[in-house]
Amino acid sequence: MRIRVIGAGVAGLAAAFEFARAGCEVLLIERREGPGLGCSHLAGGMIAPWCEAGEGADPCVVDLGVESLRFWTETAPLAVAQGSLVVAPARDQPELARFARRTSGFQNLDAAGVAALEPDLSGRFEQALFFPQEAHLDPRAALASLAARLVECANVALRFGVDADPLTGKADWTIDCRGFDARDALPELRGVKGEMLVLATSEVTLARPVRMLHPRHPVYIVPRGDGRFMIGATMIENDEPGRVTARGMLELLGAAYAVHPAFAEAEIIETGAGVRPAFPDNLPRLRVKDRVMSINGFYRHGFLLAPALARRAVEVALQGAYFPEVMDADQDQRRSA
Repeated sequence: MRIRVIGAGVAGLAAAFEFARAGCEVLLIERREGPGLGCSHLAGGMIAPWCEAGEGADPCVVDLGVESLRFWTETAPLAVAQGSLVVAPARDQPELARFARRTSGFQNLDAAGVAALEPDLSGRFEQALFFPQEAHLDPRAALASLAARLVECANVALRFGVDADPLTGKADWTIDCRGFDARDALPELRGVKGEMLVLATSEVTLARPVRMLHPRHPVYIVPRGDGRFMIGATMIENDEPGRVTARGMLELLGAAYAVHPAFAEAEIIETGAGVRPAFPDNLPRLRVKDRVMSINGFYRHGFLLAPALARRAVEVALQGAYFPEVMDADQDQRRSA
């Protein structure tokens, strides 16, 4: 079967990878000059389904995320399985208790437990939640690695710097993974901008992502290695790419400082803002019209959800499967397969 995938972000690369594993002939097309240069380039890379449950994510997101966790740690072992740590300042301990009530799979830590797990946070937090099964990855390195694996496959061709129309071209199936650029086909998509910073410091060492809860300014800090840390958490309801606001930077820096004061002296080596595609309910969709299949609406869960949706896309195309958790009720794909 001939498969054409449009878009080489995390969704497109995961789809191409899964279709190639299924023995299909795959053509991956990307209008940018390389893989992972859209909003995937600015992602946090936390593969943390149980933390997302604590944030109030739909159970569908959690279930799909657990499946994707296996992809990133077993199928394409590109993630570091060091778990996730969730903390809160003393005045915000009710936020930690609320988070714990909504999720599972964690260990309660006291101050000594936090210090044993992350020595540089010794004395800073009296309580924390540790999610030992979760993982994280460097999104840029992970997508570069996936693309390199595809290059080595005899049944895969990659084309960068090329525009493609999902409605034209010769293929048995076209998989539309254009993200927010797919508004022409999915007009209900909205943009959710996320801002990020990368800080460099030799004064802090963390082995795993740390989420600090706060009723107004939550933050996550993801270690990237070599003294670099990605700082993120803003969610702004607009589709303006690129521009980081002063408010966003102040919130991120202030929250990072609250996790560890040494971040105040860190060097800011990168800022960025990307527009993430979301449907009104913030849940992903796999939609089919004729022989075009759209994988979209990951909201802020691209790396957490893309592999699970990619696997479902393969089963829809090759077996006529139907997945009610991500497909509209009137899309009985068996009729179009």
